[in-house]
Amino acid sequence: MMSTVLITGCSSGFGLESAKRFHEAGWEVIATMRTPQQDLLPPSLRLLALDVTDAASVERAVEAAGPIDVLVNNAGFGAVAPVELTAPETARALFETNVLGTLAMVRAVAPHMRRRRAGVIVNVSSTVTVKTLPLIGVYSASKAAVNAFTASLALEMQPFGVRAHLVLPGRAPQTRFGDNAMPHLRGMDDLDYSPQLQGFVQSVLEDQGPVHPRDRRRAGRLARGHRPSRALAYRCWCRRRALDGRGGVGVMVARVYVAPRFRSKNARMTAPISAP
Repeated sequence: MMSTVLITGCSSGFGLESAKRFHEAGWEVIATMRTPQQDLLPPSLRLLALDVTDAASVERAVEAAGPIDVLVNNAGFGAVAPVELTAPETARALFETNVLGTLAMVRAVAPHMRRRRAGVIVNVSSTVTVKTLPLIGVYSASKAAVNAFTASLALEMQPFGVRAHLVLPGRAPQTRFGDNAMPHLRGMDDLDYSPQLQGFVQSVLEDQGPVHPRDRRRAGRLARGHRPSRALAYRCWCRRRALDGRGGVGVMVARVYVAPRFRSKNARMTAPISAP
């Protein structure tokens, strides 16, 4: 029987590429986005409207999806601004989407997995929670919150046969993540912060995320082996590191190779996901 994965935030970037890759590997994929765009995905792939910040939208999507074997909480956005200049409405929006939106999906799907005593929940965070960077402090805080509750979730769900994992991707300059963050940019007109912000923006524009030959070779071996779940559908070579020696949340450390237009310097990926 075909396993089912529901992925949030599939309009672009990692969410879109994950949906395509799982579909290619024979999974039943339910791709979700706020405004469905069927032309982005294969016609045979299921597409649902979902706004993770809207409780009614979450309820409708989960009901329409039916049984879900793997939930990938990918929906989120970033914002570039010094902490003291971050607008209150931006801070609220970051936590509403990145934290409370992820939690809403967990709350909606986890009870069904727990009753079946099977399932996988994958929450997408960021490597900014591992290495401190300036100008994205509130965004980093929102992703750190995801890390924290996912670690607890993994331990809570383990007795029920449900696994919870984190994905911590690195920078992928050629996705739309940066474009989506730019409307929230603050401080370019501030004499103190402007030099930092200009340097940050320039580095993002110039960084193409090198891919190392050894990673391409290892990625190719995984791809030829038809094992997309080894790295949440991203082609990469990983070595596993457990955050908890008693079987808690798992993280994988990797350089990522997805496709030439989605190159990222470094990432932390989830533990292997096999079909339930």
